[in-house]
Amino acid sequence: MSLPEIVSRERWRAAREELLRKEEAVRRAREVLGAERRRLPMVEVDAEYVFEGGDGKATLLDLFEERAQLVVHHFMFAPEWEAGCPCCAAFLDQVGHLAHLRARNTSFAAVSRAPFTRILPFKARMGWAVPWYSSGQGDFGRDFNRDFEATVESGEQLVERPGLSCFLRDHDRVFHTYSVYDDELDGLGTIAGLLDLTALGRAPAGSDHLRLHDEYEY
Repeated sequence: MSLPEIVSRERWRAAREELLRKEEAVRRAREVLGAERRRLPMVEVDAEYVFEGGDGKATLLDLFEERAQLVVHHFMFAPEWEAGCPCCAAFLDQVGHLAHLRARNTSFAAVSRAPFTRILPFKARMGWAVPWYSSGQGDFGRDFNRDFEATVESGEQLVERPGLSCFLRDHDRVFHTYSVYDDELDGLGTIAGLLDLTALGRAPAGSDHLRLHDEYEY
């Protein structure tokens, strides 16, 4: 393994300051890109999707839990698999306490094609409390996860692929605002990273100040 060069503190500081200028440029570009993302148009979701969760059948509107926004993790877990994808599991491990999202009027849920009877024991094994639903043989995965685009028309076997999709609710109307897939998920497991993908951004409730997760009122 090649180790970094050993230099004096003065040379390290000069190199660090040079890199800091580049990092600041990336941060500013990211902020501009985030603002552009929030200005993206949205499309209304007309289809009726039915999921199965801990409380039985649920619609996409139910997954919002009456909040304004919803972030869905397309968790790779095919119907024939005994366990979920390790990479998706590592991503879900990074998601912080959901109180921080919920205080900003945003819900989070994982959705997989595996039957809920397989999801439930795996979820317990991993020790997760995040809401997790089965889309079963429905069209949700095909409609919002690009893994199906190259396979549906050809009749080939469906290939699992990870992703995140963001939705916005206006009363009983649901809109799709954004999606990312595969390597685009890198670095997005934090609460701030997830909120940056949404149409309302980090502070739809009017405050961007984090609190201890048991101190929120929502």
